[in-house]
Amino acid sequence: MATVDYFQRKLDDKRRLTIPTELRAEFASGVVLTRGFQKYLHLYPKSVWDDDVEPLLKGNILDEQTADLNVQFRMGKTEGECDAKQGRITLEQHLLEYAGIDKDIVAVRVGKYWRLMAGTA
Repeated sequence: MATVDYFQRKLDDKRRLTIPTELRAEFASGVVLTRGFQKYLHLYPKSVWDDDVEPLLKGNILDEQTADLNVQFRMGKTEGECDAKQGRITLEQHLLEYAGIDKDIVAVRVGKYWRLMAGTA
């Protein structure tokens, strides 16, 4: 079975992104969406967020770099579920605006999470 590392989609009128069938089990624990380091979004399976990201954000309370990472990843962070029937997740308008995404999305796997960027029509 081939690994899916890239996909393109169009958002529907309710700002929902359909996850490819082959990837839906990856998001069974839920999803976490955050701003990326530049004008794109990060899409994490909830289990990856809880196990890998959240512990790193708890670093030293007085460390400025840890504080900056918390601001970056928590500002606008949303959590949700992947619709079991059609495999859709809803993206909040403020996150779409941050990433400059209108309707077309390109998703690329980056290790254990996904980068969502504006696609070209």
